[in-house]
Amino acid sequence: MKKIYFAGSIRGGRNDKEIYRQIIGYLQTIGEVLTEHVGSSALTPSGEENMTDREIFERDLEWLSSSEFVVAEVSTPSLGVGFEIAKALDLGKKIICLYRNQEGKKLSAMISGCPGILVKEYQSLEEAKNIINSFFPAIKRGLKD
Repeated sequence: MKKIYFAGSIRGGRNDKEIYRQIIGYLQTIGEVLTEHVGSSALTPSGEENMTDREIFERDLEWLSSSEFVVAEVSTPSLGVGFEIAKALDLGKKIICLYRNQEGKKLSAMISGCPGILVKEYQSLEEAKNIINSFFPAIKRGLKD
């Protein structure tokens, strides 16, 4: 089963948590999402309060290292998501960033200009699903691992 690391803003803002939840739900039909908690409505902008920052850092790096793919929703700017993307690049992971173009917001050139990252704009969940399907071509064709 494919291991997928989903990255989305937590402490940078939780306005997109419902979108994260829906994308994660779809990704779970493709593989194991190691970071499904990112879409939880119980997770607040304070983050996970039952773990120290160091514990979260170590756990998330372990998940990132063990994943095959990174799917990041980057519409809400987040230092943590940027860090995760940079680390995933260093680890040679396949990375796609999903971005909803919004008035008054522009995606960082460090993400949109990086040749190791596939950046795709979307507006609806259906568009995001189609983008994800093209990112996982073997899954799209119905092939098994």
